[in-house]
Amino acid sequence: MSQVMDFDSLRQAMAENYEQPEGPARNARAEQLLVEAEKLNIPLAVIEALGHQLKVYNYSSEKDKVFVPFARLLRMWDERPEDFDEYEAHSLFWVFKWMSSGMLGQPHIRLDVMEKWLGEMERRYRLAGHSERAVRSAEFSVAAHIGDLERAERAYGAWLAADRDSMADCHACELHDQGWWQAHKGEDEQALQLWRPVLEGEYVCAHEPHAVLASSLLPLLRLGRLDEARAHHLRGFRLVRAMESMRGSYADHVEFCALTGNEARGLELLAERPTYFTDSGEPRSKLDFLAVVALLMDRLVELGFGDQSVPGPAGREWTARELAAHAREEALALAARFDTRNGTRYVGERTRERMDRRPLVDRLPLGVRTAARPAPVAPPPVAPVQERDLPALVAEARRLNDALHPDAMNAWAAVARAAEGQELDPRDRADLVDHEALSRGPEGAELFERSAELYAAAGDPGEALAARARGAFVRALTGDADEALQTVTGLREEVLALFEEGGTGVRQTASVLVGRARILMHRLHEDDDSTEAAEEAVRELLAFAEPHTSQVRLASRAADAKAMLGELAARAGDAQAATELLARAAEEYVAAGLPWFAVEHEAQLAGMARQLGDAEVAQRAARAALEHGQGHLEPVGQAQLHLQLAEALGASGQLDQAAEHALEAAHWADEAGEGPTLGAWARHQLGGFLLQQGRFAEAAEVLESALPDLTTETHGDGAIVQTQWWLGDCHTELGEHRAAAERWLRAAEIARHWPEQRDHAMLAHLAAEALGRADLPAEADRAYARAGDLWRELGNTHGLVRALRARAWLAAGGDAGLDTARKLMAEAVGECASAAASTADDDARDRLVMELGHTHRQCGELIARSVGDDADAETLRTAYEEALAHVTEAIMVFQSLGAGGLDFRTGAELAAGRLEADLRRPAAASARARAVLSALSAYEDADGDTETVRTRRAEAERLLELLESHPDR
Repeated sequence: MSQVMDFDSLRQAMAENYEQPEGPARNARAEQLLVEAEKLNIPLAVIEALGHQLKVYNYSSEKDKVFVPFARLLRMWDERPEDFDEYEAHSLFWVFKWMSSGMLGQPHIRLDVMEKWLGEMERRYRLAGHSERAVRSAEFSVAAHIGDLERAERAYGAWLAADRDSMADCHACELHDQGWWQAHKGEDEQALQLWRPVLEGEYVCAHEPHAVLASSLLPLLRLGRLDEARAHHLRGFRLVRAMESMRGSYADHVEFCALTGNEARGLELLAERPTYFTDSGEPRSKLDFLAVVALLMDRLVELGFGDQSVPGPAGREWTARELAAHAREEALALAARFDTRNGTRYVGERTRERMDRRPLVDRLPLGVRTAARPAPVAPPPVAPVQERDLPALVAEARRLNDALHPDAMNAWAAVARAAEGQELDPRDRADLVDHEALSRGPEGAELFERSAELYAAAGDPGEALAARARGAFVRALTGDADEALQTVTGLREEVLALFEEGGTGVRQTASVLVGRARILMHRLHEDDDSTEAAEEAVRELLAFAEPHTSQVRLASRAADAKAMLGELAARAGDAQAATELLARAAEEYVAAGLPWFAVEHEAQLAGMARQLGDAEVAQRAARAALEHGQGHLEPVGQAQLHLQLAEALGASGQLDQAAEHALEAAHWADEAGEGPTLGAWARHQLGGFLLQQGRFAEAAEVLESALPDLTTETHGDGAIVQTQWWLGDCHTELGEHRAAAERWLRAAEIARHWPEQRDHAMLAHLAAEALGRADLPAEADRAYARAGDLWRELGNTHGLVRALRARAWLAAGGDAGLDTARKLMAEAVGECASAAASTADDDARDRLVMELGHTHRQCGELIARSVGDDADAETLRTAYEEALAHVTEAIMVFQSLGAGGLDFRTGAELAAGRLEADLRRPAAASARARAVLSALSAYEDADGDTETVRTRRAEAERLLELLESHPDR
């Protein structure tokens, strides 16, 4: 036979259950606890257990269960109100509002029943002396739901006009509903203004700003405030993800994905909450969810992904097309139930409007990793558009080729398609084969030989030599560098001789010279001894091309030569010359109307400028590369340049812009299929920039998204440790201390294998602090002990002493007790004193002396706080005398530091004064306070009034006032 809980145990069990995650398990436990309460034969126990049931039902997917315990509570109140204590009486009236909103969400509850309930609520509130504010708020909700907009507006005005009292919803919840109404009417700016105090943390509660962040997404998108919308999605989804009761807000985030080109993330959100498809405890939020599922699925079908497998209700496989039809049918059927109950068509109309919304942004990058879209099913073939005739295509290809335009390759490919089965002019055929060879990359060497033959047959021996030079360069790239050099050297002699005879032009000759220069530059990666030959070849090219830069192709060759000279200067260690040459090369490309050729060199210039510490040049070059590559860069190139600019901006503290470009880098990396590599690094950087801006929730989402893709092989251990470290910082700022400790411990496990152990020690120390904040003292003590050992091995006395002091505080508040705490503090004192005595460096010694003073001060505070409120007078006196001795020692230590220790010395002096007052020695306490004022005056005479002086002076004056007003204290 199980033992019956006593009342205190029951209360403890209910408190612990309330801290559990929302859901059926918590609800079931509440039901068990009600059974236990009924065994006690104590009315208040049953009342509290019923109240606990109400809370957990209301914050779950089983909201339909709230009515039974509330009806029972109301009956108990009517029969014996004296059984309710003040808190439970207040709670009973408070949850009247939950009943009103709960009825709205249940279409089987008739409208007349709700109206009757509103009247009952108004009557009971009036009799209890409460304001009508909560009643008018509830009336507004009913009217807005059924579409009686005139009544809703009247109730809204009456709600705001009524006095706030203890029954009014919290400020955060009220502002959410008021902003929702404004957004509902299309007043998006007004809505966001109302929500501002909640978004900025002025007003918060258990479900705010969660709901406001979700509700703000659509207004922000409609206003074009996309950066804010993205931030609210990342921050808000993190809050609602684990809260089962927030299906409506979850639906807002799915809708956001459908309206911003983030369909893949929308599918991931659906997969995280499979029960949302079927949970029936709150039909209204189910309707919201099904409506946005239909919206998302319709969007996928429209994009050509109708046959894609998608998450849906359990029990079968779903395609997007099938789920679109199912969700729409279910949503409309549910809306019809509400409309039947309400006697209007309002809910159905709003549901159709929501399902039929159109995207507001083509693609809004979020920074988090999402699955790439699969290729859509090919649409049915359509009649071909009439293409231009072959001569026109050739003319266009040659025009683009002469302009060195990036689209020339595509134009020649179009010629190749159109020329199948047709005869071409020998020169046209030669150009066509030459460009096909270029398109083949390393596999094009043989085709270059073929194009050389065709150029010779067409009567252009110079271009034939140039084609052979291009083929030699391709062979150099595939491993035949020596043979390629030998070939191109012979070609150089031939083309120069031919040029002298007038048998070829400057353009063809320069093509051979650039081939030789490129082969020699390539050989530098294998043979440093070829530097002199490479430079000679590059300068020969430059001297030959520079007089002819009025021609686009020759201007390109001259710029190319300067870029190669820049690379040679960089290899020689002359970074300054390298950056100047690269900058000139880029400028000449742009001046020649060839900005796309400048991109590579501007990217190199940005990297070199960063190495030289010239942030301005690095940023300017990276921006220029992005501008000049616009429309021509492949996605991976876009990603690399945005990331380069992000890093340059971040290094100079321009964090907002750095985050923008890191976000773009992540987006383009995903587009390029480089999400797990380049994209992960971009997300790593983005998370760091967001963290530095204090955008902790966004940073956490991004960093958590990056972490699974960061690998030792690709990104290195350092990136993984840094990401975990940053995540620990985020969790700490968000109050998630256990999670922070886990992050730091994982990072420490990696760092413990590094030769340099400072990071390992720091991470262990941070984990210990987090474990302490998470109320895990035993685990915190072990972590501090480990950190202390590491600090000792590193010879870092400051870290060791802080770990010892932290352990002392844990011991004093735990089972180890005050004696253990005293020993740990004494050990810290000894470490400080020993290190200070053995240090020759004056600054280092002063820092250690400062640490010694802090240790004495903390020891005094620890002892003073260790006595409980119920201690007898002698125990208090003994503890305070011991504490005062340590604080007095701290004062003398700080005093030895002169002006540098003034703040801490005066702070310790005031602490001593308060202890003197507690020991009933007002004269000594006053003397301490006046000593502080005297010290501050002397400092002020020398260095002027400062914030430190003002703060300490105010504290001393308050202590004197207290002593004068309570002389017998």
